[in-house]
Amino acid sequence: MATYKAEFLAHYYEGRLRPRHAWAMGWIHRWARLASHFPQLANSVGKIPLTKRLAGLSPHRAVPEFAPVTFKEWFRHRKVRGARNDGKPEVMLWADTFNNYFHPEVAAAAVEVLEDAGYRVIVPAEDFCCGRPLYDYGFLKQADALLGKVLRRMKGLIEAGLPMVALEPSCLAVFRDEMPGLRPHDEDAKRLQGQIFTLAEFLSRCDYRSPVVHRDILVHGHCHQKAVIGLEAEKKLLEAMGAHAQIVDDGCCGMAGSFGFEEHKYDTSMKVYEHRLGPRLRQLPAETLVLADGFSCRTQIDQATGRRPLHLAQLLREARNGDIEAIGDPRALPKLEAKAAERPELRYGALALAGVGIALAAWRFKRRFSR
Repeated sequence: MATYKAEFLAHYYEGRLRPRHAWAMGWIHRWARLASHFPQLANSVGKIPLTKRLAGLSPHRAVPEFAPVTFKEWFRHRKVRGARNDGKPEVMLWADTFNNYFHPEVAAAAVEVLEDAGYRVIVPAEDFCCGRPLYDYGFLKQADALLGKVLRRMKGLIEAGLPMVALEPSCLAVFRDEMPGLRPHDEDAKRLQGQIFTLAEFLSRCDYRSPVVHRDILVHGHCHQKAVIGLEAEKKLLEAMGAHAQIVDDGCCGMAGSFGFEEHKYDTSMKVYEHRLGPRLRQLPAETLVLADGFSCRTQIDQATGRRPLHLAQLLREARNGDIEAIGDPRALPKLEAKAAERPELRYGALALAGVGIALAAWRFKRRFSR
């Protein structure tokens, strides 16, 4: 279905203007990279109702906030103090747009879990994106260009058979499903397709001693994960941990990537959520943990219920540290050691905010007096 949609949109918008939300959400990898230089300012602008309107986003949605420090900044800062597990087998961690710019604590937790499993973690320093948001809006040429960049720049690592772990199911689905369709004759694409795994899949392939967690856990699988990847590895890992985990089949959460953010799709998004997942979450005891690896799924659950769903990496990290009561507490996540105060944001933030304010005021003034 996702492939049909992408192909249709690519042809439909040939020679046509695309809607505002396609540019706002489809090109999120570029906007996020720009916003990472002044996240506080970007978050403030994102809360302005007019900003959402200009971007074609629903006024009922809270725009996800950019983290004060990206995951790659944290990793570089940490690496300066010395390599971890030097000389051990290597694994690459795919730092996707969402976990790099919005939820760096998830990727940081994954680093610690992989190191605990006995691996030296490699994170590409270059700014990569699999093109998933572009693909969703029919920007097939641009998405293919991003995949081509990944395959060219990481050619040596791919040919060497270095395994890769992806934390975002929708990104992993690109490498396993969309990429072979876009590049059917690319040998490196075929190699990468077979050596990229979810965190649970990768840990099941190595001698990983899972921590013990005797907690009730509700697991909501991302639609791409259920359709392309499966949840068997997660099920086996949670069983080995001693958790009473229930992997629910409640369909889509309703967010569906950026679908639920779009101005005219909010109501549909919430109807999908209320079909099965919403009622189940409302009946869930407060002490039950909610596990959801998908960024959009966690966002929908967080905004609809106030719960903070966990990624599997976060659950494993806190369980390994033995602080069971801290699981689900955002204060227990790995500290991002790079200091946001070192940014030039405070230096230029006021000037930039003033410029944005003047531009918005001019736009409103023009609309009012041009009627």
